[in-house]
Amino acid sequence: MTFTVTYAQRDGGGTCLRLAGELDLSTAGELNSTIDRLVTEGRRELLLDLTELTFCDSTGLAAFVRGDNLVAADGGWLRLTGATGPVARVLQVTGLAEVLHHGRDPADPAASAAP
Repeated sequence: MTFTVTYAQRDGGGTCLRLAGELDLSTAGELNSTIDRLVTEGRRELLLDLTELTFCDSTGLAAFVRGDNLVAADGGWLRLTGATGPVARVLQVTGLAEVLHHGRDPADPAASAAP
């Protein structure tokens, strides 16, 4: 399955990135580039909606951590929401679900979006 990342400004502030497909060694660069571009534009609050992400390897996890470190260095945050199945499991096993405040409902990320 092809990896895609799209984004839009959220009504409550911040930017929501929707990831779909498989996030791995061959596709993590696309996510990193998108996050870099958003940070260059001054966006510091990033919510990653993983509802349609079907796979995530260690390179994908590293992209999440890299993005979080990038925005946190300037007072921002990166949060995850919507992960299910194997993606949710890898976030739980690695501890990133807790570190990046993973929430289940992408429609209401307020609880998971607070730093």
